[in-house]
Amino acid sequence: MNKRLTLLLFAITVLSISNTVLGQEKIKYSLEDIIARAKSRSPAALSAETRKENRYWAYRFYKSNYNPQLRLEGTIPNYQQSVTPVQQPDGTYEYRQVEQSLIDLGVGLRQSITATGGMISVNTSTSRFDNYYAQDNEQGVRWSGVPINVRLSQPIFAYNRLKWDKKIQPLVYEQSKKSYVEEMEQISRTATQLFFRYMIAQVSYDIATQNKTNTEAIYKIERGRYNIGTTTEDQLLQVELSVLEADQALASAKLDLESSALSLRSYIGLNENVEFDLVLPNEIPDFKVNVEKAINLAFENNSEAMDFDIRRLQAESQVAQAKGDRFDLNLNASYGYNNAAGNFSDVYQNPNQQAIVNLTVGVPILDWGRNKARMGQAKANQKLVDYTVEQEIVNFEQEVFTQVKNFQQLRDRITISEKADEVAAKRYEISRQRYLSGKVDITNLNIAQQEKDSNRRSYIQSLQEYWAAYYELRQLTLYDFENEQLLYNPDLEPIK
Repeated sequence: MNKRLTLLLFAITVLSISNTVLGQEKIKYSLEDIIARAKSRSPAALSAETRKENRYWAYRFYKSNYNPQLRLEGTIPNYQQSVTPVQQPDGTYEYRQVEQSLIDLGVGLRQSITATGGMISVNTSTSRFDNYYAQDNEQGVRWSGVPINVRLSQPIFAYNRLKWDKKIQPLVYEQSKKSYVEEMEQISRTATQLFFRYMIAQVSYDIATQNKTNTEAIYKIERGRYNIGTTTEDQLLQVELSVLEADQALASAKLDLESSALSLRSYIGLNENVEFDLVLPNEIPDFKVNVEKAINLAFENNSEAMDFDIRRLQAESQVAQAKGDRFDLNLNASYGYNNAAGNFSDVYQNPNQQAIVNLTVGVPILDWGRNKARMGQAKANQKLVDYTVEQEIVNFEQEVFTQVKNFQQLRDRITISEKADEVAAKRYEISRQRYLSGKVDITNLNIAQQEKDSNRRSYIQSLQEYWAAYYELRQLTLYDFENEQLLYNPDLEPIK
């Protein structure tokens, strides 16, 4: 009795699990759902996030060049034990056993001078020298130190990298933030392409399945007509050939459907065990795009447009660097106090004044045109960049203009394609009814079927092209024309 009850419960459990699996509903995804998932989970989105983070920290590294730095430097310790030659007053050498150590530590606060490209620092340091072979009448330990010292290192007429970086690097960082938004819009475009690729494959599969059912039904009808002598063998063979072609088309459509589903799953990070069903967009955004406004927005927001300014500044910076490399002229100045004593505390008692100033000069007297060639190359490169940028500006404006016009045309094409799809479907149904009543031959029915299938695919393709153009326009301008708002926030830091 217990065994029967156990088997009965087991059977009920298996049946309930089977019913649950078989009755599992597919998850429905709209185009917006697919895009949102791609932006949050796709490998492309994760890569974009990583690049954004990398650019942010590169910008933070650049900013640190203008902040003061507190540095600890020194040697702890420098120990030496050896036989060393020591020169005597008469010029001869005596070899002495030496064992000594030196500890040197210093702390300095440094600050770059952006306007001049120099460096100013405030320093303090202490050192201890130990002579382990010192005689009784000698000091074995000596201390020296710099209680306070101010140093200035200033290149004169040199290339000031700090000044040029302050002009260029903020633009590079702003460009990187815009590039991130553009990458997100590119992900939207790619997800849209994969979405509609699957939809076209799904429609083709549905068409192939329906065509197979229809051709098999027609074949039975045509065979019956052939048996009673109301049709020819040629028409029967034509229908039989259509059945074979329908089988082949169904197999090809199934393979394409599986391939497109795999591509979509892989891109948006969807588990293979999850069944899904895509839903075509019910509404098409109805808005007009002003060409002049789109061009202005593209030049204001697009990272490529910002790259024009960056490249010009970089070329100008190279000319300034070529001028600065003509000669070396550096001013070094130091003022402070230093002292030496047998005890550490005595170093800071009545220290001596210390002042050092030097001006180093390095000017080529005869360089065989080296400086002239360097300047000529930098100026020629600047001209080339100016000419190239001017042409790219024209091309960029033309690209935006063409994209806006194309987008407007695709909006009108959807309406036409949708109407053509309805008309072709209605014509096929009429032709099918007329064929069943014997008023239309199989050739005309096949033509109506082909037109129905072609117009159905054309409608889906027009949707695909429209939405791809929609996100491409957003990518070019970083502007949502539907909601009339910027996609890029210049005040938003990507990482805190």
